[in-house]
Amino acid sequence: MGVREKNERIMLAITFAQAGEHETAREFLREGKVLRKRVRPSPRPRLRKQLPTPSGHRR
Repeated sequence: MGVREKNERIMLAITFAQAGEHETAREFLREGKVLRKRVRPSPRPRLRKQLPTPSGHRR
Protein backbone atom coordinates (compact mmCIF):
# COMPACT_ATOMS: atom_id res chain seq x y z
CA MET A 1 0.00 0.00 0.00
CA GLY A 2 1.45 3.29 -1.05
CA VAL A 3 1.44 6.65 0.66
CA ARG A 4 -1.53 7.83 -1.37
CA GLU A 5 -3.69 4.88 -0.33
CA LYS A 6 -2.73 5.34 3.32
CA ASN A 7 -3.60 9.03 3.15
CA GLU A 8 -6.98 8.25 1.56
CA ARG A 9 -7.80 5.73 4.32
CA ILE A 10 -6.86 8.25 7.01
CA MET A 11 -8.99 10.97 5.41
CA LEU A 12 -11.96 8.58 5.15
CA ALA A 13 -11.54 7.64 8.80
CA ILE A 14 -11.46 11.31 9.80
CA THR A 15 -14.63 12.00 7.80
CA PHE A 16 -16.52 9.12 9.43
CA ALA A 17 -15.25 10.07 12.90
CA GLN A 18 -16.46 13.65 12.44
CA ALA A 19 -19.88 12.31 11.46
CA GLY A 20 -20.01 10.28 14.67
CA GLU A 21 -19.33 6.89 13.07
CA HIS A 22 -16.37 6.07 15.28
CA GLU A 23 -16.50 2.29 14.83
CA THR A 24 -16.53 2.63 11.03
CA ALA A 25 -13.56 4.98 11.25
CA ARG A 26 -11.67 2.42 13.32
CA GLU A 27 -12.42 -0.27 10.73
CA PHE A 28 -10.87 1.85 7.98
CA LEU A 29 -7.72 2.25 10.03
CA ARG A 30 -7.63 -1.45 10.97
CA GLU A 31 -7.79 -2.58 7.32
CA GLY A 32 -4.51 -0.83 6.63
CA LYS A 33 -2.60 -3.20 8.89
CA VAL A 34 -1.32 -6.15 6.89
CA LEU A 35 0.48 -9.11 8.36
CA ARG A 36 3.68 -9.39 6.37
CA LYS A 37 5.34 -12.35 7.99
CA ARG A 38 4.68 -15.59 6.12
CA VAL A 39 5.35 -19.11 7.19
CA ARG A 40 7.29 -20.66 4.36
CA PRO A 41 7.88 -24.37 4.03
CA SER A 42 11.43 -25.50 4.46
CA PRO A 43 13.12 -26.57 1.23
CA ARG A 44 13.20 -30.27 0.48
CA PRO A 45 16.55 -31.94 0.98
CA ARG A 46 18.17 -32.61 -2.38
CA LEU A 47 19.60 -35.95 -3.25
CA ARG A 48 23.28 -35.61 -4.03
CA LYS A 49 24.47 -37.26 -7.17
CA GLN A 50 27.47 -39.46 -6.47
CA LEU A 51 30.42 -38.34 -8.55
CA PRO A 52 32.97 -40.87 -9.78
CA THR A 53 36.28 -41.00 -7.97
CA PRO A 54 39.29 -39.59 -9.83
CA SER A 55 40.76 -43.07 -10.35
CA GLY A 56 37.49 -44.36 -11.79
CA HIS A 57 36.98 -46.97 -9.07
CA ARG A 58 33.92 -46.92 -6.88
CA ARG A 59 34.15 -47.39 -3.17
